[in-house]
Amino acid sequence: MDDQAAGSPQDAHSVPVCYRHPDRETGIRCTRCERPICPECMVNASVGFQCPSCVRGGSGTGHAPDASVPRTLAGGTVAADPHLLTKLLIGVNVALFLVQLSVGDRFTDRFTLVGQAYVPVLGSVEGVAEGQWYRLVTSMFLHGGYIHILFNMLSLWWIGGPLEAALGRVRYFALYFASGLAGSALTYLLAAPNQPSLGASGAIFGLFGATGVLMRRRNYDLRPIIALLVINLIITFGWSNIAWQAHIGGLVAGVVVGYAMIHAPRERRALVQYGTCAVVLAAIVLLTLVRTAQLT
Repeated sequence: MDDQAAGSPQDAHSVPVCYRHPDRETGIRCTRCERPICPECMVNASVGFQCPSCVRGGSGTGHAPDASVPRTLAGGTVAADPHLLTKLLIGVNVALFLVQLSVGDRFTDRFTLVGQAYVPVLGSVEGVAEGQWYRLVTSMFLHGGYIHILFNMLSLWWIGGPLEAALGRVRYFALYFASGLAGSALTYLLAAPNQPSLGASGAIFGLFGATGVLMRRRNYDLRPIIALLVINLIITFGWSNIAWQAHIGGLVAGVVVGYAMIHAPRERRALVQYGTCAVVLAAIVLLTLVRTAQLT
């Protein structure tokens, strides 16, 4: 797909179009091979932008690789497969769902998010309030049924892939993890202690928020993402058995972390980006401690 002949799209258009996406007009060209590229294909370089083919080493362009390492919009390292981490996250979620189906409720009950609940089978009280903080993380990778995981994984693929390409793997993972934990923490704080909660929705709502920040940064039309978000919020508050706290917590964290990732000044980029992640994680720990103090 990346190796279309240079100039073939332009033969049929008076306005240049992206050589990888012939349906998109553009006025930007790769600084190395000079082929037209759309915003999705633009990779920050020391001067101007490069196309993905040149970033991977100049395949088919006749140019030698630059000495400097190409960076994404957020300053991350450009990867040969910009969607690899998204694929791995989907794989982990699907694998654990298969384990849930195979082992049954005893596995799900051990790793789902619950504040404090009596377990008749074990004859004991378990939950985050009892020191099982790992549930804040493990619940992010469990699902309650086929429809639940299907919608979450489709959303993760549609939204996560482009976001990973724009941020880079490390920053993308930090965003995903912080958003998911924020959703878990707010659920733990506000939901009933014995109410179980599970799913990747908190992290995915965080990706929604960061995608809105990215689209605004690139001057894209925000109406599609806003409409999709509104529909999801209507479902969140309109249907029963949905942990709205996870959705809201993930969304807020995603907007905050996403803004820091995308708008951090270049000279202090890493400090602002990871400093913001540290502040969000500190807030998550604080919320967890406050709720634990209430329950014990």
